[in-house]
Amino acid sequence: MTSSRSILVVEDEAMIGIMLEDFLETLGYGVHGVAATVSEACALVDQGGFDAAIVDCNLQGEKSWPVAEALASKGTPFLFATGGSSDDVPTIFEDRPTLAKPFTIGAVERALDKVLASR
Repeated sequence: MTSSRSILVVEDEAMIGIMLEDFLETLGYGVHGVAATVSEACALVDQGGFDAAIVDCNLQGEKSWPVAEALASKGTPFLFATGGSSDDVPTIFEDRPTLAKPFTIGAVERALDKVLASR
């Protein structure tokens, strides 16, 4: 666990966002920020300054694919969080790890280890 690594959380459900913040802090990560909409998330991605992101597939009824595209174009590792099968990840991102809700701290740790292993 390295506390120098920070994670961007892209999640529109406040309770899940708080839970993820707690999990990340427990795992020794910093929380770069929490974005609840595609536009907030894209603005934070443009600013950079974080090591990876956890991206909910559905943000207030809008798919988060523009966020994933922005992260991919910057070479920033990320994983998807999904609440169901209606969040069919586009083919170009099917190689990205996916966390199924509800997730555990162990699942978050394993998924982050996987995406950060390349950095």
